[in-house]
Amino acid sequence: MSREPEDAVTKLPISRFSLPNLSDLPNDIRERIAAVQEKSGFVPNVFLALAYRPDEFRAFFAYHDALMEKPRGLSKPEREMIVVATSGVNNCQYCVVAHGAILRIRAKNPRIADQIAVNYRKADLAPRHKAMLDFAVKVAERSHAIDGTDYETLKNHGFSDEDAWDIAAIAALFAMSNRLANAFSIRPNDEFYEMGREPPK
Repeated sequence: MSREPEDAVTKLPISRFSLPNLSDLPNDIRERIAAVQEKSGFVPNVFLALAYRPDEFRAFFAYHDALMEKPRGLSKPEREMIVVATSGVNNCQYCVVAHGAILRIRAKNPRIADQIAVNYRKADLAPRHKAMLDFAVKVAERSHAIDGTDYETLKNHGFSDEDAWDIAAIAALFAMSNRLANAFSIRPNDEFYEMGREPPK
């Protein structure tokens, strides 16, 4: 049984839509992509794929930053936990791989992302975080069934109303992101797979 050489696999298209030339992009988008490349050492494929539609690129990342870079409330690892758990139930390879890498780095834990993506209920998490992910996954799967008891459970685990909003909004934003990534066949960068795998020293 033959199989493709490994280098052929890594050269598969990163999106079913054509990618824009960086030189043709508006200055603000080109600068955003350059800043990400400088920080991480590579350009995450989602930036190139979504730059196909500049106005939507700006809108998506404005909401993304408002939720994921907020300096108060949920911690940055908690926000990434929500992305990984809900992306797992939405079967989004790109977001599980990419945000799993970010979660491993921010949580300083090489195992946590894999555990949460496969089954957060069996992951090595505190009851508080399992309650947070129960709520997030319910938003992702059955938002019509959210009621006062769900908010009361969050409150009992120390989450404020502002936190509950953020949990729901992150799950909702990434429900859209998951569907776009799946529909457009956006491929995770190879670099993501190795990031944060070494235990912290």
